[in-house]
Amino acid sequence: MPLPFLTADRDLDLDTGAADTAALPHDEPDHWRRPYRPGPWRVGAAAVLLLLASFVLLSAMIIAMAGSLPGAAACAVVGALMIALAVRLLRIGLWVSSQGLRQVNLLHTATEPWSAIASVRTRQQPVRWLGLPRTVQGQALIVERTQGEPLRCLLTDHNGDFLSRPEAFEQAADVLEAWAAEYRA
Repeated sequence: MPLPFLTADRDLDLDTGAADTAALPHDEPDHWRRPYRPGPWRVGAAAVLLLLASFVLLSAMIIAMAGSLPGAAACAVVGALMIALAVRLLRIGLWVSSQGLRQVNLLHTATEPWSAIASVRTRQQPVRWLGLPRTVQGQALIVERTQGEPLRCLLTDHNGDFLSRPEAFEQAADVLEAWAAEYRA
């Protein structure tokens, strides 16, 4: 059951000719944006974390009402950390703007200006399945720098955003390659 009123690109879901020219919200090139939607695996993991955080915060409230404030504070801190982890998990990925390419990891963010990027292309190689140590043969988006080693591969067809959605991976890779071609020149 699609919910087009909840998506940022609802105009693109329509079968009209105006959908090709419809701009997304914050379509200005100066805003950092992810050119693809978070996948169901990533959203599901964040939802489970938020559900667990709600139980931890509920237990913090019960512990506080029972009179043990240090225990309640510890539970509240754990719940806040779980919420922060869920939000950060949803932000993982590649973000683009006219300034450059931003790679957001769980604990680290790296920003490269377009002038420091030599090429952006897809390549067949062993990739991690859902970020786990198990590797399978798949496609990865490789971002090569003009100096130094390439960025760590975050965008694969077997990660939390694109597992079992190969057409979404191809579309996201094409968009990222187009941004690189437009702003590297």
